[in-house]
Amino acid sequence: MDAGALAAHGTARDAEFYLTALTYGQFLWQRGLAARAILCLDRALGADLRGDEPILAAHPLPYAAMAWLLRHTPADIFIGNPRVHFQHLADRMNEPRREQRRWRAWACWAITRAVRPEWPSDPKHDVAEPGVELITAQIVAHGLYGEAALWHAVLASTSTES
Repeated sequence: MDAGALAAHGTARDAEFYLTALTYGQFLWQRGLAARAILCLDRALGADLRGDEPILAAHPLPYAAMAWLLRHTPADIFIGNPRVHFQHLADRMNEPRREQRRWRAWACWAITRAVRPEWPSDPKHDVAEPGVELITAQIVAHGLYGEAALWHAVLASTSTES
């Protein structure tokens, strides 16, 4: 599998694209490419889903997968600094569905901060970092039905794991 699997979807960002992005992310993870796997989860979170697609029952939005990957990436595997990645992604998001995708990036940023608090922010990037309450309100406003609860469950589980 390679990036051509995503390119094969053209401009479509539908349920099939979502599944391909998740599958490709898993493929990359299994090959020790954690940073690229994170990018695939980003792509999955950018899919244009309504919330009633059957794929979401089997494969919910990948907040839990993101937390797991961040927690389990071995120290000798390149992952970069996902906190900075999500900070930049959220602050520089473009259309389509800019607000939805932006707040999902902030949600992943919050997960990253909870899972890997030792990773610093980018001190050169002047951006107001939102709190959990604001992220929640924006996910409710722009996300799928039940998405905020899904994200909250993942965020809560990060504080109870070690």
